Amino acid sequence: MYQVHQDFSPHKPVSFARLQELMDKPVIQTQLIDTPVIIDSFTLINRGDAWFLRVRGKQGEEGLAPCSGQADYFHLILQKKLLPYFLNKDARDMESIFREAFVNGLNYKIQGLAWWCCAAWAESALLDMLGKRAGVNVTDLIGKRYRDELELYVASGNRHTSPEEEVDILQERVDETGVKAIKFKLGGRMSRNADSLAGRTEGILNLARKHFGDGMVIHSDGNGSFDAVKGVEVGKIVESINGYFYEEPCPFDDLWDTKAVADALDIPLAFGEQETSLRRFAWIIENDAAQVLQPDIQYSGGFIQCIKAARMAEAAGKPVTPHVSGGYPSYNTLLYCAVIPNAGHYHEYKHFKGVEDCVPGGLTVKDGRVRVPGGIGLGLDLSVVNKSDARVIFDLRS
Repeated sequence: MYQVHQDFSPHKPVSFARLQELMDKPVIQTQLIDTPVIIDSFTLINRGDAWFLRVRGKQGEEGLAPCSGQADYFHLILQKKLLPYFLNKDARDMESIFREAFVNGLNYKIQGLAWWCCAAWAESALLDMLGKRAGVNVTDLIGKRYRDELELYVASGNRHTSPEEEVDILQERVDETGVKAIKFKLGGRMSRNADSLAGRTEGILNLARKHFGDGMVIHSDGNGSFDAVKGVEVGKIVESINGYFYEEPCPFDDLWDTKAVADALDIPLAFGEQETSLRRFAWIIENDAAQVLQPDIQYSGGFIQCIKAARMAEAAGKPVTPHVSGGYPSYNTLLYCAVIPNAGHYHEYKHFKGVEDCVPGGLTVKDGRVRVPGGIGLGLDLSVVNKSDARVIFDLRS
C-alpha cells in the first residue's frame, strides 16, 4: 500500500478570504532604503545567446539582471508596454507600479507568459538596483534566509528514449552530481493520453525502481499528457513504485481533471508551472487540487508573485517545489527557495547555463547539494555586458 512520504503534510483548510489577505500583503522590505530611487532609464543588451536588462536611477544607481532567450521575441512588450510605466517613478514602489502597469493600456489583455516573463526580468533588475543601493543581497529585500543550500534532483527531459536508455542517462547524471532524487517524463506531453513510445511510461517507472533501488527518490512528470481517467491509471503505477510526487498529469488549464486525479490518488500531486494568476493558485490551494505548488520564478512573474503563491501554499500546509525553466531563472530560483519557509526537499537541477560563470565562487554541485549565493544585489558579476560584441536592443529614457 502506498505511503505518502514524510516530507508532505495533510491539507489544512484555508478560506479564500485568508488567501486574499496573503495576496495583498506586501513583499518588498522598503524600510531598508530611506530615500527615493527614481528610475531614469532601461537598456536591453544582447550578447550572443545572452540577454540583459539594465536599469539606472537618477542619482547614478544601477541594476543589471540576465533575461532568458525569450527576450528575443518578447522584447517589444518589455519596451513598449511595461517599462515606460516605470520611468520617473520610485523603484521602492515597484509592487504597486507592477499592479498599475498590468491594468494600464489594457495590458492585462496580453496576460500569460508574454507579460509575466517581462515582469520577472524587470523585477530582477530593479531588485538588483535596490539591493546595491541598500548594500544587501536581494534576499534581504524580499524576506529572510531560511537556508543557504538546496538539495537537488536531476531529470533528463527526454521522451523519445527507451526505458533502458533513459535509466542509463539518469544514472550518469546521478554519478556526476551525487543526487539522491531523480525525475522521469511520462506520456507524450499534452498528447491526449498517447505515450511517446508504446509502453514507455509503465516500463520506465518499473525499470527505474528496479535499477536505482528503494533508496532513490523518484519524481514523475506528465506535462499534461492525460485526461482524468488515464491520469489516475498512470498515477496508480507511480504509487506502485513508491513515487515521491506526481507532476502535472493533466493539461495545465484543466483544473477540473487535475483535481479529479488528486482526489483519486494518495500520492501528492504537483502542479502550477504554467500558472500566472494568483487567484487560480488560490483556487488550487483552497480546493486541494494539488499538494505541491510549482510556480516558476520567470513564467509566474518573478519573486513577488511567487512569494505570494508560497505564502498561500504555506497557509494550507503545502510545500513549494518551483518549476525551473533553465538558465538564469535557475539562479533566481536559488534565491527564491532561500527565503520561503515551505520550500520542498528536492529541487530540479538544470545547470545554470549562461549565469554560472558570473557567480563569484561558482555554483558547484556536490553530494547533490548547491549553495545559495550571497553578495550585493543579485550577487552576480555581469561585466560580460561590456564586451565589444554586446549590442543595445533598446535604450528607454525618461
